[in-house]
Amino acid sequence: MRNFRILMVGTELAPLVSSGGLADVLAALPAALRELGADVRIVMPAFRQIPHHQRGPVIGSVSVFLNGREQVGAIREALSPPSGVPLYLIEHEGYYGREALYGSSAHEYHDNPERFAFFCHAVLQGIPMTGWKPDVVQCHDWHTAIIPLLLKTSLAEHPFWQGTRSLFTIHNIAFQGRYSADRYGMTGLDRALFDNGTLEYEGDFNLMKGAIQYADALNTVSPRYAREIQTIEYGCGLHGLLAERSASLYGILNGVDYRVWNPAADPELPARYDHTDVAGKALCKQALQQAMRLPARPDVPLMGIVSRLYWQKGIDLMLDALPALAEMGFQIAVLGAGDHALERRLEDCIPRFPGQVGVYLGYNAALSHLVFAGSDFFLMPSRYEPCGLTQMYALAYGSIPIVRRTGGLADTVVHATDRRIRNGTATGISFVPKTSGAIIRAAAQARDLFSSPETRAAIMNTGMRQRFSWERSAREYLKLYERITS
Repeated sequence: MRNFRILMVGTELAPLVSSGGLADVLAALPAALRELGADVRIVMPAFRQIPHHQRGPVIGSVSVFLNGREQVGAIREALSPPSGVPLYLIEHEGYYGREALYGSSAHEYHDNPERFAFFCHAVLQGIPMTGWKPDVVQCHDWHTAIIPLLLKTSLAEHPFWQGTRSLFTIHNIAFQGRYSADRYGMTGLDRALFDNGTLEYEGDFNLMKGAIQYADALNTVSPRYAREIQTIEYGCGLHGLLAERSASLYGILNGVDYRVWNPAADPELPARYDHTDVAGKALCKQALQQAMRLPARPDVPLMGIVSRLYWQKGIDLMLDALPALAEMGFQIAVLGAGDHALERRLEDCIPRFPGQVGVYLGYNAALSHLVFAGSDFFLMPSRYEPCGLTQMYALAYGSIPIVRRTGGLADTVVHATDRRIRNGTATGISFVPKTSGAIIRAAAQARDLFSSPETRAAIMNTGMRQRFSWERSAREYLKLYERITS
């Protein structure tokens, strides 16, 4: 297999800039590909969260005409910590020197189509300055969607970009880069691409729609999600277009960086353990209960949640189910932030269910490790989940996942039926209906497991021995690169 040259284009990269799972993917996948011999480089906006000492030197300037104005920026060359993967940063203080990446939780920045159009144009203008030519440009989510479009239209005859293929990766199809037609000028794209229907969508323009049509291949971050988004229920209006491209649409499951997510070597834990000896998990449970101001009781089942607090994640369904969960005797430990109404509902539950609900609103990396380690069960009632990483972290830490059977959750969690428990393949509990009642029924099964230590230990052990490595994912990507370049 060839030693591919791959340009990863995205807007988040852990640990520099992160608002979710995309940042973890952009940190881990390039590093895994590099270990397999690929020449991988990353390009992203120079958001203000990136310290200046990590930005590297300017290697060129870029100039893009948007919305009737010339916008000038720069491209810098740095290294991605801690992997050392080469990193290019597109710098423009007006666009990327803001407090938030995309806006507030309630309202995104009005000029986001312009901010990320500038990024896409600048990438295609700036990379030739490096003297390094990629075989494949892998574009992640709608912020990068203009790139496959330009490679097949205005840059189709460009001598540098000829022969380069594009892969468009959909992490969450609900966010498509759809805006009102009066903002189309912000994109710097030919008006004909709107008028001929390429980007037009119900009177608006839709950047992801263009990428789906023009990318050489498409993929999502789990096999099941690749199938789901071709249906009315999950396709968010683009299901028909995706079904038309089904032959070029692939599902590759995200992976876990076990150098970071490993209870046997995790520096954030008060005690370490592995599947051969889980004694340390009891100390982690006690530490989590103390951190969440819950009574330190080993005899009570503790259910953890680490999540963005949004409708997609089913947090409202969990809150509707919470009185029944409390009645069953569960303690609930929640770490996350997001929708303010959901945050208030969670906070209201603390005095309502004293000693049973602990909440930390915000992002706390160390505490997230403790939630995975200290919980007996880990709840993910997502309405949809393209891949999900936290259920895989929970498996590694011996916290039995309780998940809705959708997307990557269905691909990674094996529901505990009697037969699967007997043959040693069960790893968690799953349910289908998007209701609080389904959560309550799944929690009742979890409570029964908690009352059966031997069965629970067997399921924990099976889960902890699962391996969703990034090396496996990277090998699948290499096969996909081979397909689209051959």
